[in-house]
Amino acid sequence: MTTILIVDDSPTETHIMKTLLEKEGYTLLLADDGDKGVAEAKRGQPDLILMDVVMPGLNGFQATRQLSRDPETKGIPVIMVTTKDQETDKAWGKRQGAKEYIVKPVAAKELLTKIQTVLAQQQ
Repeated sequence: MTTILIVDDSPTETHIMKTLLEKEGYTLLLADDGDKGVAEAKRGQPDLILMDVVMPGLNGFQATRQLSRDPETKGIPVIMVTTKDQETDKAWGKRQGAKEYIVKPVAAKELLTKIQTVLAQQQ
């Protein structure tokens, strides 16, 4: 069973992704800010993390950087899922350790394709 951690402060976005991914058979963990996301990643050791950027407290860039530098979590791939759509944002996300970058609103097919691609690269 593949486990995905969704880190997003929007209940609506979380619900949309959760519903889609549960239909595809994924097990989900949820966190509504960067600090909780980092803690949940350490505790739950998911196979993949979907990370929003704009959140209160620790933002997604900061959380991704922490995760990619921590020996406990650096092997967990992160896909940024955010409204920040500038090329500089995408480049910065990748520099923090993200494997992929998806701009909201999320297209179901794009999300599923990127998840499958990133998970395949991990094997």
